[in-house]
Amino acid sequence: MKHRLDGLPRLRHRRDWQSLAYLAAFPALAAWQWVHGFWWPLYALMLFLTLGIGVIHHNHTHQRMWRGRRANRLTDFGITLLQGHPTFVFWPAHVANHHRHRHGPDDLARTYRFGGDTNHLAGYLLHPLQAAWVLYPLFVEWLGQLRRNGSGAFRYCVAQYAVWLGSWALLLALDWRRALLFVIAPQLHGLHWLLATNYLQHAHADGRPAAAKGAPGDTQEGALNYARNFEGLLNPLLFNIGFHTAHHENPHAHWSELASLHHAHYRNRVDPALNERGIVAYMLRVFVLGALVPRFRSRSLMPAGSLPKP
Repeated sequence: MKHRLDGLPRLRHRRDWQSLAYLAAFPALAAWQWVHGFWWPLYALMLFLTLGIGVIHHNHTHQRMWRGRRANRLTDFGITLLQGHPTFVFWPAHVANHHRHRHGPDDLARTYRFGGDTNHLAGYLLHPLQAAWVLYPLFVEWLGQLRRNGSGAFRYCVAQYAVWLGSWALLLALDWRRALLFVIAPQLHGLHWLLATNYLQHAHADGRPAAAKGAPGDTQEGALNYARNFEGLLNPLLFNIGFHTAHHENPHAHWSELASLHHAHYRNRVDPALNERGIVAYMLRVFVLGALVPRFRSRSLMPAGSLPKP
């Protein structure tokens, strides 16, 4: 019996049972409503789960969930099916681009690239479309490099596209109305939020190169002021996505460690304006009230005249 158990896949961290629960709950809720019909409480829960799946996608890229390669690859394909997009895209767009340049002028999807250094509702809603426009050529280039190098990773990435598009084709053929309502629309909602989170975390933060802000860790020069943090109650439900500075500074730390890292090492080293109590309160204040009353708007940390050219 022990030998059989040793052959089973093992999680690297016990807290990832929460991730597995989200990954199982979303298709279960979609299947139940496909058969029994739309019920708004379950549909609202599905929409929330799409947010969590996006974060799980992100976390699985930074730290693989399982100790075995086969289990991790199966998880890649599972997340591809549930996210509604191949998982490999996090490597060129997020790890090699965003984490490398930290919202700086070389970050392809920096928020101030599109329409200037803004932080308002229109910018939040449009940012995913603008980011996708500049990131998709990066994905094509990445795939081209893999193909030219004769890498097996190219076939792996293309297989993810086949699984994703094949699942959509099958579900649309079965019942296009149910497929759109219970699968594709929730997935697009999750993908929009996944890209829009970049706007929440970086709009009006300091996007200058590190060299222009002093040495790393220099609190007076604001070397860590490239990201906004959210300390609210949604963090345990969304895998501590709010502690963004701690994540950038410790990209291989497990998500369950980010809260303690934030409070111990980074909270007091960033501009106080970048530590928010909660995501929902922040969005209501800045995007809704800020549209009507100027004092509720955020203020850019980019010094006047420092905005890089697009």
